[in-house]
Amino acid sequence: MNKIIFNNKKSISIPLIQGGMGVGVSLGNLAGHVALNGGMGVISTAHPGYREEDFETNTFNANIRALKKEIIKAKEISKGKGLIAINAMVAIRDYDAMIKTALDEKIDAIISGAGLPLKLPKLVSGYDVLIAPIVSSAKACRLILRNWEKKYQRNADFIVIEGTEAGGHLGFKKDDLLHHRAPRLEDIFLEVKEVVKNFENKFHKHIPIFVAGGIYTKKDIQKFLALGADGVQMATRFITTYECDASEKYKEMFLKAKQEDIQLVSSPVGMPGRAINNKLTQMIKTKRIPVKKCYRCLIPCDIKTTPYCISNALIKAVKGNVDEGLIFSGSYGYRADRIVSVKELIEELVGE
Repeated sequence: MNKIIFNNKKSISIPLIQGGMGVGVSLGNLAGHVALNGGMGVISTAHPGYREEDFETNTFNANIRALKKEIIKAKEISKGKGLIAINAMVAIRDYDAMIKTALDEKIDAIISGAGLPLKLPKLVSGYDVLIAPIVSSAKACRLILRNWEKKYQRNADFIVIEGTEAGGHLGFKKDDLLHHRAPRLEDIFLEVKEVVKNFENKFHKHIPIFVAGGIYTKKDIQKFLALGADGVQMATRFITTYECDASEKYKEMFLKAKQEDIQLVSSPVGMPGRAINNKLTQMIKTKRIPVKKCYRCLIPCDIKTTPYCISNALIKAVKGNVDEGLIFSGSYGYRADRIVSVKELIEELVGE
């Protein structure tokens, strides 16, 4: 499959990005092994320091310290192959600090969504780094690229489109998802491609487009490459690898899951999400879980009204408390039937 060379000459030898998964599901180990095998490995900046001894009392510093460690770890594992990126959610309070930390550690790329990353070019000014927005519509893509061009004379280095079948937070209305009114990934891609074409002409450079959400097999990848996408982003498939940073109990939930277990949930961020059905997802349908400690992580979250603490729920899950934790999953998370190595999975997906 095609090698992708980005504008600053950085490249990946396979058209594959491993999607960022927080809390702690994609850290240095997973990202490093994806890069080692030619792809773009992505570290999530959502509480990377949850395992640090002082996380509960010194959350900000624990996260900054851990992000540095995870980037260093990923780079050591990758041995100079592929690329190492971070996924930074616009909705987190420490967005600027996380990006600055990653830049100081010479991160290769920054992928940013869960909001519009309008000031990202300003934050990376002077650094040799690839930047990419995550979008779910041509409208959002146009808005971001226009803003970057007008304010910073900067273009995106690549685009990630997340469709309706993705896991975690989704950029669509819950009713549209429930009643299948949201657009298909294929249609979003074609519309975004038209928008991107205008900016490619203005800047005289190609902007690779990666599609995500419901991409599960080699056939899925080939379908979108044939449609004109440059590559794909896949997250859920990498959970059931030996190298994934989550606990074994977390991974086992995907091996046990049935199709009906993958459900839409409400998130304190104000977006719908997709997760595996468990005790927690059942509980939040009918009652509010009072927040005992606020990590001050999400800008849209109000401790007085939030239905539950998403940080606490994600941390519980990744540590192995799979009943009371939140386990984000793409639509096809139930299809996993065994644990494989990253190398084996990538060979299955993009090998000859």
